[in-house]
Amino acid sequence: KFDGVIRGIEVVDRPSVELASLELPILGYIAAGRPIEPLTDPNATMRVSSSMVSGKKRAFVLQVKGDSMIEEGIFDHDFVLIEECEIGAVKDGDIVVALLENGLATLKRFFRERTRVRLEPANSSMSPIFAINVKVQGKCVGVIRKYA
Repeated sequence: KFDGVIRGIEVVDRPSVELASLELPILGYIAAGRPIEPLTDPNATMRVSSSMVSGKKRAFVLQVKGDSMIEEGIFDHDFVLIEECEIGAVKDGDIVVALLENGLATLKRFFRERTRVRLEPANSSMSPIFAINVKVQGKCVGVIRKYA
């Protein structure tokens, strides 16, 4: 509380510790809608805080195309931070990059069913994708949005 001031803002020194960051490759686009072909641009990178990934697995960035994940706050043109994992490490409800039998990749919530996998969009106007042979390329561990 400052004398004579009902509300006030005080400028404080910035912490001297710099946040550690990583340069991660942007491997292309991921469909949040109908599956699209993954693209690879070996020169594109994005700097992210090292606190966003575990550091135990390879991580990369994909740009979202589509609106099937909008109810999870993942919008067209957002970037998703993906950490590689095996299908055995995926829990029901995790948001994953799923590689379908036809070679196309999509970003969806993952659910195991009796004889198949359900890839569920986070958009009530869209239907799930059902598949038998799905490869998981990684789990979504973060979303990055640029406003400019």
